[in-house]
Amino acid sequence: MIRRLLLPTLLAGLLAAAGAAHAILPEPIRQMLQAANIPQDAVGVVVLRGPRTLLWHGGERSMQPASTMKLLTTMAALEQLGPVFRGRTELRSEAELVKGVLHGDLYLRGGADSDLNEDALYHMLQALRNQGIRKIKGDIVLDRQLFQPARLDAELPAFDEYPYAYYNVVPDALLVNTNLLKLDMESSGNRMKLVLMPALDKVSVASELKLIDAPCADWEAGWKAPEVERRGGKLKVVLRGTFPKDCSKSTSINVLDRHDYLERLLRTTWGRLGGSLGGEVREAGADQATPAGARLLSAHQSRTLAEVLRDTNKQSDNTLAHTLFLSLGSLEADAALGSKPLPPEPSGQTTAARANLAVRNWMSERGIDQQGLVLENGSGLSRVERIRPAQLAAVLQAAQRSLWAPEFAASLPIAALDGTMRKRLKDSPAALRARLKTGSLSGVAALAGFVPDAANQQCVVVAMINDAHAANGAGRAVLDALVDWVARSDANTLP
Repeated sequence: MIRRLLLPTLLAGLLAAAGAAHAILPEPIRQMLQAANIPQDAVGVVVLRGPRTLLWHGGERSMQPASTMKLLTTMAALEQLGPVFRGRTELRSEAELVKGVLHGDLYLRGGADSDLNEDALYHMLQALRNQGIRKIKGDIVLDRQLFQPARLDAELPAFDEYPYAYYNVVPDALLVNTNLLKLDMESSGNRMKLVLMPALDKVSVASELKLIDAPCADWEAGWKAPEVERRGGKLKVVLRGTFPKDCSKSTSINVLDRHDYLERLLRTTWGRLGGSLGGEVREAGADQATPAGARLLSAHQSRTLAEVLRDTNKQSDNTLAHTLFLSLGSLEADAALGSKPLPPEPSGQTTAARANLAVRNWMSERGIDQQGLVLENGSGLSRVERIRPAQLAAVLQAAQRSLWAPEFAASLPIAALDGTMRKRLKDSPAALRARLKTGSLSGVAALAGFVPDAANQQCVVVAMINDAHAANGAGRAVLDALVDWVARSDANTLP
């Protein structure tokens, strides 16, 4: 039975049925690996055409998948939460409203809303003004308690030397604007113009950049990590390093503590709306979460999961994938609200541990073995996550049989057209036809998805390379050549 092809007791049988020739990589692929000094035992490949195994090379190896791990996370979430699932942010209070004054605390409760940004926050606060609230006499309480721990970003070590980069943002349940500051930089002669967005209360930006004669395209070559200086209640983002003369660039940076970020955005936005705050903006502790009886004042919902998945997979968004992974350990679908919290775990289990169990249960229900599987954050931005190519191939087979197969396929990058595949395979018959998730880390290159062959029969393709020589595009070239080989094959082609 196809769905159980990965059970340990059947792996040997599958290899025997495939035949010895199926373990031999196509000659052009072997030559490219040799030219790049990539050993064949650093490669794992599984190619399936329906029930038939076209190619199996190291499919049983537990390997680093990089961002192809998102396929497991997104498929499990799609089937467990459903395509219309939505994250949700709420403003709630128990306080009495008298003559425009809210006599108590206002709770901003996070619900893994992946679309929460300054515009959404503005409209939520505008709804309070529309209800006649002009002053909050108590505090604004930031409730991030849906995920445990509530501030995972404060506990995890930096993944690489670019902790401020957008792809490194660690989510929480109340993440606004992905905690990013958009920075517009323009140099003219010896002068530098800077614009920081969104506007945050008492936050400014300053340049100590040295302007040099250099190509604008190479502006990041002299860039140094931005620093934040705190003076009293004021914060200043300081840019250091070098920047080309007569150059205009934009970037996004994650440099502010997320409490500072949200507090200052709230104060700025509420002030713009003519509101005042008598208390503070503070974080909710584990025993200070939003009271169960607090009435709903306003809310914002994310796009449906089917829509969010397109950003997650096509753009390989680590923060969205990690948020979705944690959602599997904290939320379940609700017909009225789009999502509702899972019952608390008596053991105090972390949200990531519950998410790990949810993904594994989904795999077990579909007969997919988990031997060698290591899950950390579900995004692939990890040095410890592991999966076997054969396991990921089984996930893709489950996706083909899923009720939500069209929604899943629509989330994958299309070769030579969009997402992370937009510049790849342009001269291949796979162009505009193959849907493939990419994966890339230092020493890792991976591709996984669906590739129609020459007879337009859909093939499942999973390929991973774990070797330092996969860098500088060498690994990517090998993977693209493999996809091209599949796209040119017919029903009788074997390596």
